[in-house]
Amino acid sequence: MVRIIAAVCFALGLAACQAEEPTVAVSTQNAGDTRVAKQLFGAATDGSHQHPEAHGGYARGCQAGAVQLPETGPTWQAMRLSRNRNWAQPETIDFVQDLSRFAATQPGWEGLYIGDMSQPRGGPMLTGHASHQTGLDADIWMLPPDRLNLTATERENLSSISMRRSAGAYTNDSWTPQHEAILRAAASDPRVARIFVFPGAKVAMCNSATGDRSWLSKIRPWWGHHYHFHVRLNCPEGDANCTDQAPPPAGDGCADADRWVNDILNPPPPDPNAPPPTPRAELTMANLPGQCLGVLNAE
Repeated sequence: MVRIIAAVCFALGLAACQAEEPTVAVSTQNAGDTRVAKQLFGAATDGSHQHPEAHGGYARGCQAGAVQLPETGPTWQAMRLSRNRNWAQPETIDFVQDLSRFAATQPGWEGLYIGDMSQPRGGPMLTGHASHQTGLDADIWMLPPDRLNLTATERENLSSISMRRSAGAYTNDSWTPQHEAILRAAASDPRVARIFVFPGAKVAMCNSATGDRSWLSKIRPWWGHHYHFHVRLNCPEGDANCTDQAPPPAGDGCADADRWVNDILNPPPPDPNAPPPTPRAELTMANLPGQCLGVLNAE
């Protein structure tokens, strides 16, 4: 399975390979609405004045009542402000702020640089991510912040740093115990469902982790994710219209990460009989939960 996913990911590009998504029940309220969803949600400039709710799944949904992460806080800065993707559900905002406070206790870290979260009303994005649609995903840069007074221009031009070596089979010299400590803190948080990071980082953590290793199960190897790690939260309690993924498989997942690394180092030969990959279809409003039309139309 990893070999098949790898071939598809390299053929389609990393943005098409965020993670397997749960099946989302689509309401007939939007049946026949062929408008391209990303054009509508990408045009929204602020959140809806509704009770906070995540509707649908991480890659096929939207968010009501989103909260904007302040551009700068005592232990964080939101990056790439021009994208207007620093919106999320209240639980995600709280989680990011909590993790940033922990990061600030690590040597060499003033806090966290926060990348893409979601658009003001969630939904499909004009560019980039397939997921990040329900306000429950956040990208956190691997670059340790040495100051938290970056200007808006600096936030557009500064780049994170890669942690990978050998196409993601191993970590490089920029990887530190502080990176592992921050990822461990994130994965140990009960609000977190999964964290996506490149395979070599998962193997490195498997090799160094001592004591309670249960947190490792939430660290999932995936293509890309070497400039940032991607945190995905569980659906908030009582959020009836939100669709969770199935829990990660039992165990620490280290053997699976080893298989990913082996496939990077020893890529399988191409299958001459494999059909050409099918590009991801554009999501229309008919593909999203019915509540998403109300989110778009709300004040």
